[in-house]
Amino acid sequence: MAAAADAAAALSARSKVQAFLEAARAGDLDSLNKLAAALDEDGKGVAAVAAAVRDANKRTALHFAAREGRTDACDFLITQLGLPIDPKDDDGETPLIHATRQGHLQTASYLLQHGADPSVASSLGATALHHAAGIGNTDLMKLIISNGVDVESESDAGTPLIWAAGHGQQEAVKLLLQHNAKTSTETDDGITPLLSAVAAGSLPCLEDLIQAGANPNIRAGGATPLHIAADSGNVEVINCLLKAGGDPNSCDDDGLKPIQVAALRNNREVVELFLPLTSPISGASNWSVDGVIEYTKSVEEKAEVNEATARKADRLERPQLVEVSSEAKQRSLEAKARGDVAYRNNDYLVAVDAYTQAIELNPNDATFHSNRSLCWMRAGQAERALEDAKACRALRPDWAKACYREGAALRLLQRFHEAANAFYEGVQLDPENSELVSAFREAVEAGRMFHGTDKAKPNATA
Repeated sequence: MAAAADAAAALSARSKVQAFLEAARAGDLDSLNKLAAALDEDGKGVAAVAAAVRDANKRTALHFAAREGRTDACDFLITQLGLPIDPKDDDGETPLIHATRQGHLQTASYLLQHGADPSVASSLGATALHHAAGIGNTDLMKLIISNGVDVESESDAGTPLIWAAGHGQQEAVKLLLQHNAKTSTETDDGITPLLSAVAAGSLPCLEDLIQAGANPNIRAGGATPLHIAADSGNVEVINCLLKAGGDPNSCDDDGLKPIQVAALRNNREVVELFLPLTSPISGASNWSVDGVIEYTKSVEEKAEVNEATARKADRLERPQLVEVSSEAKQRSLEAKARGDVAYRNNDYLVAVDAYTQAIELNPNDATFHSNRSLCWMRAGQAERALEDAKACRALRPDWAKACYREGAALRLLQRFHEAANAFYEGVQLDPENSELVSAFREAVEAGRMFHGTDKAKPNATA
């Protein structure tokens, strides 16, 4: 009986907590007041109890009110209940960051006026300014900058200028440049604002960055901006880079020139654009649009065969598993749950962050890599999706879903031959999986159409 009573009491307490947080989210001041008093069963004081109320992700009522732009609720929580202004949730984010990410100028202004620190960064290093730049809200940016935030503050995904350029937010880019944001700052992966703008296909941002002195031949991941633009086929961006001094004869880490990257995409317009600007490639005897495309694809097909052979050899040896504590496993599952919610809300990059935390806590769980791979796919980051899919297959080589993830990423990259092989290997593991069977057939057909031949059909013994 005692155990049942304790369970009932715990359930009642959780219900009150959820109701309190929901009232904050909805901006219901009457309910907030009543529920705060109801939570103080032990007489510790409403302020102390309210400050301790958090959800599973350690978000306080102030986080919820700020996220929804409920300025009146924020005022009540701060002035009447005495909640701290800068509590951090599990992701290290404050109410100010939540308000800024949603573009709530009035709420952000209120929080700053009441002492919120705009320089506080999340676990991934992002400040409120990063999020304001990412959504292109210049009014919020001006407000935050006026409160002394460093425009060069670094996050895992770069400075606010990199965020603005990567989201094609020209006015945000202009504002940051006016405040002396550096065009040369790089992330740990070598990404600069210019590379970010090129990847986003934002010609206006690119032009502003070049005018501000950005280097059109900067390299990241072994590729130049022209390689990235050639891959996407954005002629306007390519012409802008060439006009700024981009080198059409630079080679990436695979030894490919931009013209060859375009040839692999079968983009005749871009190949034709680069043809008179590129020095002839040794081995390409027919220096024409058709000749370059045919030569480049023949070289790529040979490389794909070698890569497939190496990949299969790599999968024979599973990665070394690491010891993970029970606490870390539990925290990883909590992070996964946050990622699942963000994914359902179509917040794919937020989901990526959550799954990344799950992987860091428990790198042995292939599901985390599978889920993050799907989010990268939804966000259009096929290369990253492929990396996670490969990691997933290495951890669970007998899992058909891992084969599907790899095939889907390869298909998005238009590497149809490899995609078909990955799907086929999944079919071998799960012959009754209609989704895999259909994906395999579609990849074969897409490869035939892409190459104009039957070469995309995989070797059934592969």
